[in-house]
Order: sequence, then C-alpha cells, then structure tokens
Amino acid sequence: MSLTKQAKTFTPTIERLVLKHLTETRYPIRNRVIFLLSVKAGLRAKEIAHLRWGMLTDAEGNLSEALNVCNSASKGRQGGRVIPMNKELRTAIMAWRSELGNLATPDRVVITSERGNSPMSATTITNWFFKLYRTMGLDGCSSHSGRRTFATRAARTIVGVGGSLKDVQELMGHASLAMTQRYIQGSEDAKRRVVDAI
Repeated sequence: MSLTKQAKTFTPTIERLVLKHLTETRYPIRNRVIFLLSVKAGLRAKEIAHLRWGMLTDAEGNLSEALNVCNSASKGRQGGRVIPMNKELRTAIMAWRSELGNLATPDRVVITSERGNSPMSATTITNWFFKLYRTMGLDGCSSHSGRRTFATRAARTIVGVGGSLKDVQELMGHASLAMTQRYIQGSEDAKRRVVDAI
C-alpha cells in the first residue's frame, strides 16, 4: 500500500459499530476474534491466519498473558514478537476457545474455516476484511486498517506510560522505526494542542 493511499484507521465509534455488526454474522465469536486480533494486537492478515493455540497458551495449556507470534507465522526471519494481550481480546479468545472445545489444541490454528476444522489462508483473511468493510460501507478500509489503528493508538499512548516509539516498533514487528512511522495516523487536534502548549 503506498504512502499516498493508506488504509483508513478506526475511531472508537467505528470500532464499536464493527463489533456490533459482527454479532449479527453467522460466526460472531470467531469473527470478533479476527477483528480484535487486528485492532487490539496489530496482527497482519498472515499472522492471523497462522496464529496457533500454542502461541497463546502456556505449558499447562492455560491462556497466556501475551501472544507469542513466532517468526514463521510472521515475516520469516523477523517480525516475530511478544504482544501483551488486550483484555477485550483475551475475553473474546476465551469465548472462542470454549466454543471450539477439543479442537483448540496447541498445534492447531486459532482461526479456522466455517467448518471449524481447516485453516484460513492469509488471502482468505484479507478478503474477509474486505467483504466486512464493503458490507458496512467503510470505504478506504482494508485488512491493514486494524493494524494502522493499533499502531496509531499505541503511538499516542506509549509516552504517557513511560515508553517510546521503539516499543511501538517492537509491538508491530517492524525492522525499522521508519516503517512504524508510516503506519501512524497524524492528529490535527493533537498538533493544535502541542502548539498551544508551547
């Protein structure tokens, strides 16, 4: 996606509308997890498709406090990372795990097809987002919208909790800070407040 035409980010209102819409879909619990993996963990479509239960659970099989995205599920030799689990995402994953029952084993993918026994490809995940946003009339949104929203929100919050853009870079799994900065949506309101405070 070029710099001049990036995927739109979500406001909290749009995020709530998407989550409400997903409750009316055929597979609401699974679909909620797909969306939240994008917007609350910043995962790429490929990472959502390749995420396995073993990356979300500890040695005893309990749900972890973080997603451990390995390199093979991401971008090969780099891109793997540990992402602390957002509370809303954790609740959704627990509900999905409960629905899957014995199918939620460490070696199986988290997101499965409608039949619940086969993985979805990265292309299928990308198309799922495209159809969702087209159905809702969210022009300019794509599978990258959740990831850009995650990066933007993290960048706006990180300094206030004692971190830096380097931490956002690591959460995104980017090799360079320059790439992370391309994902962050600017804020006219924030710029006005900064200038007024000078």
